Amino acid sequence: MENIEKLKEYLLTIHPVRKSGGQKEEFRKWLGGELRRSGWRSHEEHYGKLNGSVNVVAGDPDKATVFLCAHYDTASRMLVPNFISPTNVAAHVVYHFAAALVMVVLALLVSFAVSFPLNQPGLMLPLFVILALGLLWFSAYGPANRSNANGNTSGILALLAIAKALPHNKRVCFVFLDNNERNLLGASAFRKKHPDATSTALFFNFDCVGDGENLLLMPSKLSRWDESLLSALDEAFPDSGAVHPKVLTQGLIYYPSDHRKFKFHVAVCACRHLAGLGYYIPRLRTKRDTVLSLDNIAAITEGMVRFVPLYLEET
Repeated sequence: MENIEKLKEYLLTIHPVRKSGGQKEEFRKWLGGELRRSGWRSHEEHYGKLNGSVNVVAGDPDKATVFLCAHYDTASRMLVPNFISPTNVAAHVVYHFAAALVMVVLALLVSFAVSFPLNQPGLMLPLFVILALGLLWFSAYGPANRSNANGNTSGILALLAIAKALPHNKRVCFVFLDNNERNLLGASAFRKKHPDATSTALFFNFDCVGDGENLLLMPSKLSRWDESLLSALDEAFPDSGAVHPKVLTQGLIYYPSDHRKFKFHVAVCACRHLAGLGYYIPRLRTKRDTVLSLDNIAAITEGMVRFVPLYLEET
């Protein structure tokens, strides 16, 4: 893992932010070279100015039956942490509703504080609307968050580690997706460009896999019926002690990321656990997003190296 540790330090030092066009372009240049050194030829897929995404693809999408994906773009800084709990949908919804409500109340208080001393009640409503929309815009498209170790430098590092460890196989394709933070535009464009492959192939999406000792593997509703998939996952991802893989096939699961654009998928993330709350991802889109566990990357890499031949033998 010494080489993977060097890659981690390089990514966090040289390419910590991948939000602007220039930052993404510099990262893709480096990524292409790193994939070549790992034995994988890559190319860029551009989808026009309207979509604006540029995905990096290593392998042949038309021959692959297993796609390994992670988004490489990074997000803006939020006023509050981006709380995600894949297994507690109620908590996820309540938190984000409360965060939006706080911004609305803040905009209301500021508009009242400005209009009341001026004795201009007609000013309050337009000022409130402008402030509320401005706060929402700031959360989505504001200044770049500078710390992105878990979201999603961890996913990039996981794919690179797998690419180095996995023997080249024409039925495997790596996809580094753009614009996850812009309503999954990169994943949408990839599905549109490769409709036949994406309608039947299995997609693994690694997003926020660096912070938390519980490694959640979450098959889609359709994939939960694939016995060969579930059997291979169970065999490939044993509990290592430091990292605890868990294949989740029961109950309501909601994890908002690129895999939602593909019918057959396994979403992978790392979580912490809190009694009464369940699994959650901490500190996303804040300056405290600095944790990227190499134990997690090793567990994912070893698991995928075991999984791919097991699964391909059955399909």
